[in-house]
Amino acid sequence: MRDGPLAEHTWLAMAAAHRARVERFTGPHLHRSRRGEAHPVWDFLFTYYSLRPRQLRVWHPGYGVSLAGPAGAEYLARAGYQATPDGVTVGVSFLRSRQSTIGFVADLLRSTAARPPQFGCFGLHEWAMVYRTDAVRHGAVPLRLGGPGTDAVVESMPLRCTHFDAYRFFTAAAAPRNRGVPTRAAQRDWEQPGCLHANMDLYKWCVKLGPLVNSELLVDCLELASDARALDMRASPYDLSDFGFEPIAVEEPAGRAEYVRCQGVIAERAAPLRAALLAWCERLLGAEVAYDTLSEGFLPAGKMN
Repeated sequence: MRDGPLAEHTWLAMAAAHRARVERFTGPHLHRSRRGEAHPVWDFLFTYYSLRPRQLRVWHPGYGVSLAGPAGAEYLARAGYQATPDGVTVGVSFLRSRQSTIGFVADLLRSTAARPPQFGCFGLHEWAMVYRTDAVRHGAVPLRLGGPGTDAVVESMPLRCTHFDAYRFFTAAAAPRNRGVPTRAAQRDWEQPGCLHANMDLYKWCVKLGPLVNSELLVDCLELASDARALDMRASPYDLSDFGFEPIAVEEPAGRAEYVRCQGVIAERAAPLRAALLAWCERLLGAEVAYDTLSEGFLPAGKMN
């Protein structure tokens, strides 16, 4: 799985293009951070996911690509990289250390993609997180319908959440109202491609696979996660009009129809990204098998690429 070295001028240009692309996320976030300003929508992209702005600004070519030229030496201080005769690259030892994670992600992506999408949740997971409680997650932002009105919406429709990392934040009163009990252990048996959070998580999986996956795919998934997050919060019980977010009133039939339409658009965009990330995982798993076979002397060196 070696694609050969990238000339220094080529990869430096790619790295600069990457920094410019992520600036629309990192710049405003850092500006708010310096001013001590919280944002109920966009902070999620940096608090729920583990990649910080300074890390996001670093471009990675992905496993199998070497960075030629002296400028590549800066990557040797980063996890996973090593020097080779062709330049600096992510090393096979790092690949081997990540095999269980790669295998888990591949299995989850494959099982998710194999299911038909479901579009009947109407984004009620955010409503279930504040059902019959005064401990709302965004205390500085009011509920559009107030506490009793929010509770009434939850009680008026079934909860159909399939995503464990959303379900686990349901209040104790809301959890029994869900159709089934998603668990971490059974995650691969629950996730489906219509789920807004499963599609947002494509970015999370790119982050967890670190420099093994190239930054172009990571930012594609970040852009999807950003749009999905906006939809998620527009359909939430919070009044975010002061932040420029027009609500989608899922308590009304027209609002539910609008949510389903937007949810379908996100799912359509997510499908090729899920396939691309799965292809990366399968390449990475295959590269490990090929490396082990080569190291045992069964495969001539010229047969790998």
